[in-house]
Amino acid sequence: MTHTIEPEPSEALRTFGSVLKALRERARFTQEALAGELRYSTAYLASIEQARRYPTREFIERAEEALDADRVLKAAGKHLTRRPGLASWFRQWACLEQDAVTLYAYECRVVPGLLQPEAYIRAIFDRRLPPLTDEQQEKQVSARVERQRLFAENPNTAFGFIIEQAVLERHTGSAQVSRILLDYLIERALQSNVEIQIMPLRSPEHAGLDGPLYLAETQEYEWVGYTEGQQCSNLITTSPNVSALQQRYGKLRSQALSREDTLSMLRKLRGEL
Repeated sequence: MTHTIEPEPSEALRTFGSVLKALRERARFTQEALAGELRYSTAYLASIEQARRYPTREFIERAEEALDADRVLKAAGKHLTRRPGLASWFRQWACLEQDAVTLYAYECRVVPGLLQPEAYIRAIFDRRLPPLTDEQQEKQVSARVERQRLFAENPNTAFGFIIEQAVLERHTGSAQVSRILLDYLIERALQSNVEIQIMPLRSPEHAGLDGPLYLAETQEYEWVGYTEGQQCSNLITTSPNVSALQQRYGKLRSQALSREDTLSMLRKLRGEL
């Protein structure tokens, strides 16, 4: 069993949440009513008011208009530039991730962050180089666990993950960590809006030889790509390059094990531990 660690919100995030709540109550909106007006979930709105989540630019603009805020929210939003615990090169993607209607990921290095249970996250950061202080590690673990609220808060988002079998057979951390990981993956794989596929060890045809790739479909039904390397990342927005990632991911889906066969493989790997 994993336990969610609440992130430590910044003062700017607390202030923004308080301002949003005050403006909502002044306008006599309930959370449910305002969420409907803004076309966001009630849970999403509540998490912003409680300083548990960073608002997107689109959310701020919609709330500004609905609450007749006279640029107050936009002014407060200017200070929300820091995402504690998230690497600087990852923060832009993390914002896109929050409101995506579709999220796809192919990984050949580690299990995608959204699918990592806390024990696996800690095993990764325990071995991080350069080493992290205890405080830095807690912030990183907290931020990564917090991202997984997407599964509960965005039930209409379609999630797709393709993971190399070698990643699961590496037993990162320990056999016990792998047991926790596989149990967690099986649990997620049973969700109706989550598709997990394993790319088998032996695959003569493989469209992912250029490395990991991530794709997000925005609420405006536009696609954005993301790739990541050592201490850097690349947000991909040009149509030809995004199209190339979509083609590769589509081919990977056809080459990986089916959803049902993946569940069987996960259970088999779990039974061997």
